[in-house]
Amino acid sequence: MHAEFLASLARAVGERHVLTGEADTAPYYIDWRRQYRARALAVVRPADTAQVAEVVRLAAAAGVAIVPQGGNTGLSGGSVPTGARPEIVLSLARLNRIREIDPLNDTITVEAGCVLADVQRAAREAGRYFPLSLAAEGSCHIGGNLSTNAGGVNVLRYGNAREQVLGLEVVLADGRVWNGLRALRKDNTGYDLKQLFIGAEGTLGVITAAVLRLHPQPAATATAWVALDSPARAVELLARLRARLGERVNAFELIGRACLEAVLAHAREARDPLARAHPWYVLTEVADADAFEALAARLEAALGEAAEAGVVRDAAIAHSAQQAAALWRLRETIPEAQFANVKHDVSVPVSRVPALIERAGRAIEARFPGQPIYCFGHVGDGNLHYNVGDATLVAHRPEVNRVVYDAVAALGGSISAEHGLGQLKRDEIRRHKDPLELELMQALKRALDPRGLMNPGKVL
Repeated sequence: MHAEFLASLARAVGERHVLTGEADTAPYYIDWRRQYRARALAVVRPADTAQVAEVVRLAAAAGVAIVPQGGNTGLSGGSVPTGARPEIVLSLARLNRIREIDPLNDTITVEAGCVLADVQRAAREAGRYFPLSLAAEGSCHIGGNLSTNAGGVNVLRYGNAREQVLGLEVVLADGRVWNGLRALRKDNTGYDLKQLFIGAEGTLGVITAAVLRLHPQPAATATAWVALDSPARAVELLARLRARLGERVNAFELIGRACLEAVLAHAREARDPLARAHPWYVLTEVADADAFEALAARLEAALGEAAEAGVVRDAAIAHSAQQAAALWRLRETIPEAQFANVKHDVSVPVSRVPALIERAGRAIEARFPGQPIYCFGHVGDGNLHYNVGDATLVAHRPEVNRVVYDAVAALGGSISAEHGLGQLKRDEIRRHKDPLELELMQALKRALDPRGLMNPGKVL
């Protein structure tokens, strides 16, 4: 039935870049957490924007849906097929060129398939800094980062992926190409169309390239592992550090003891940074144009003041790049160290983080007594990864979700801070979004994708 369509795809991108065999396509049809798996007609791997546009035109003519996919590192099932209708997976992996670096304008223009770590490296080699950073940066693609409005560890200082974008190139649902690759910081000529596609998870169009902001490369960074009594102390410490060090505070990560113990059990090379166990930790990083010695002294003085005030129990400051990397590996290993459980990516106002942890913890214990809670995340921007239980609890995920999401809603929060809705939260969001807000989202979807071919079954 679809033989001619597949043949036309092969003519557009080359036969070896239309994958249909089970062994070739299997990695594209299952998400990273192995929660969602479905087959599609094919995996198509175009080489450039013109080929993406042709593939989209062919799919639109055949009435076949398109699932854009980057590094397939998403956590909400947004980058894999649903199996509900004829679909193709559109892999952007071959669009991996860095088109331009303009150090004087502090911009870099990259294609959607560029691995995030490669974008960081290119910026560094040009004497600049690209601040988007997350655990999957060695495999995730910048197109996927923008499609989910990724956050990561540096949001506190630099903002989400959305704040890093000056311009976009997007293939629309009918195959036309919108070239919005403007490297302007001021362009007040109508609607800011790029913002429609950032965070839309490929449901409105396919991001093929972006102009990204760059920043001065910090001369030095200082990293500390800090022990505290409670999340409330962590929020207090954040306020103290920002008052003392200002915008030098890059990252501020909250880590519960259960998370650290999971990492120590999972990774043989991992070591507890402190001599004694503590209930909560913060991993913080500061950066500046100062030399390392001066910056570390500033951080040590600020932590000393917090300790005298009873906010901090203990702390260890990294005195080498290797020590700092070891501390960050502890944080980055947390997701894989507690892989199989019920996961939540939620946010509340920073001041309400302690209340969320207390409220949700109390409710979980009442409903599921004795289940461990792995709480960690970017407390500097109010985003927690609040993961509950072990593999046995996954069967009760809807009930667990309801408990956690009700606590989040009561505190004015969001059920998805940085992972997106995908398939995982597509239906749950109806309980939490204002009906008018959903109506407006549906209107945008109809305007840009009237046939519903762009990543169907996700977000809406």
